[in-house]
Amino acid sequence: MFDKLEEVEKRYVELTKMISDPQVIANQSEWQKLMKEHASIEDVVKKYREYKKTETAMEEAKEMMEDKELKELAEAEYYEAKDKLPKIEEELKVLLIPKDPDDDKNIICEIRAGAGGEEAALFAGTLFRMYTMYAESKHWKLEVLNENETGLGGYKEISFMITGKGVYSRLKFESGVHRVQRVPDTESSGRIHTSTATVAVLPVVEDVEIEINPSDIKMEVFRASGAGGQHINKTSSAVRLIHEPTGIVVECQTERSQFQNKDNAMRMLRTKLYDIEKQKQDSEVANARKSQVGSGDRSEKIRTYNYPQGRITDHRIGMSIYQIENFLNGDLDEMIDNLIAADRAEKLKGED
Repeated sequence: MFDKLEEVEKRYVELTKMISDPQVIANQSEWQKLMKEHASIEDVVKKYREYKKTETAMEEAKEMMEDKELKELAEAEYYEAKDKLPKIEEELKVLLIPKDPDDDKNIICEIRAGAGGEEAALFAGTLFRMYTMYAESKHWKLEVLNENETGLGGYKEISFMITGKGVYSRLKFESGVHRVQRVPDTESSGRIHTSTATVAVLPVVEDVEIEINPSDIKMEVFRASGAGGQHINKTSSAVRLIHEPTGIVVECQTERSQFQNKDNAMRMLRTKLYDIEKQKQDSEVANARKSQVGSGDRSEKIRTYNYPQGRITDHRIGMSIYQIENFLNGDLDEMIDNLIAADRAEKLKGED
């Protein structure tokens, strides 16, 4: 590990010189690339330097302990540094875990009603509200890209984009099947129903990250419509794109302009195509190291929302929270922090 840290520190020193070089600064694309790499290893280097400084302090204190007058003070400094070293070493191990390159990206999230009819559609609406409130608490921006509402205020499906700092890193473990157990308003006998909705969280990609041949895309335009025929446009501004090689279909109809809808639909298509490649890579990694948490298997039942018991259980980490109202109002951090910690622990095992 320490040989690797020496290499990282050496690279950091090189990069520090390079990003101050006027010739490099003149080439903005190259400079930005180097700045990004510099920032990505800065925390590791700072922590490694803290480790070396603490190690030096411990050695110096050990030498000072031979002086009778300084022995008591030196002993205190020696044991303080000695206790500190293992903690810093653990922090270094965590910092050396390869970072998911998508963590800083924005996301496109798709929620679809699963088994359970109208109750499933209402649950999809509940999940959308939950993520909306979580985004608000983080000061992220949420933009609806496409929606298919039902008459009672639920959604057969809804797609939306969330932009902000570290969005994918916080929400990537939300992908999967979410199950709800509750008594529907329409159920007169008070019988508990079980319904499901699927959530897919996809990192948004830029044009340069994935190329699409324009001849592979078939575009259709149609009139946007809402629940029960409401919000019908008089012009054909809604856009449907069909990627013929893969059969992927995306729609966008929330903007008044056909151009804006097409732009958003292209963003969705790029994201889905990138996701296919990411799924292939993730499955290869999963074969080598089966992650306890995972963020790829969309058919996996990941969480149950039990209304009668006021409980949310995440089945991947066996964690239950008995504050369902707060959770559905966007208080997700405790669960998300535990999912991230479990994934990190699993990756640390793989590094050993």
